[in-house]
Amino acid sequence: MKDKQIITCPCNSNKNYTDCCARYLDGGEAASNAEALMRSRYTAYTLGREDYLLATWHHSTRPASLGLAAEPRSKWLGLEVKRHECNPQEPDRAVVEFVARYKVGGHAHRLHEVSRFMREAGRWFYVDGDVGE
Repeated sequence: MKDKQIITCPCNSNKNYTDCCARYLDGGEAASNAEALMRSRYTAYTLGREDYLLATWHHSTRPASLGLAAEPRSKWLGLEVKRHECNPQEPDRAVVEFVARYKVGGHAHRLHEVSRFMREAGRWFYVDGDVGE
């Protein structure tokens, strides 16, 4: 499926894909905050866009590859952002807590993560996260 054929953005923002995550994934625009980056990264997972995921992963923790093309491919079912926090004393660092639901091989899974983000040279990057229940 071509990205342009998506009507509703996969990140569950209730916006049109073109007006939401496409501007980051396809247009090269920098995400305005950590939550916008996290939503665009979720959308990239739904579309198998490993290039975008690696480009938005902080160089200090970025893996060489993610292997998204390997089978079986995950079917992403939904995203819920629980919180987005940015400390005024550290405006270039943020935390986003989310729950993502997906299926692999017919089995449903739930990923609950508290992710850390860092802004460098005006761009936000995913650093790492703690996976919980």
